[in-house]
Amino acid sequence: MSNAASIKQCLVNLKGIEAQLSSLALNSLDTNAQEVFHESMLTIASVKKDLQVRVLELDRLDFQK
Repeated sequence: MSNAASIKQCLVNLKGIEAQLSSLALNSLDTNAQEVFHESMLTIASVKKDLQVRVLELDRLDFQK
């Protein structure tokens, strides 16, 4: 698997993790747990955004070849 494909697969996995954390935050009865899940989701969202930028850069480099 190429680096670009690995990064894209990682991005897919992060999207799933983000969705799971969101669901856990919404469904948790414990306020502290809700906050931790929400904060974790925001961290994953930030990492996901950075990775999306990197995927765009890789796609642009591949297109230029």
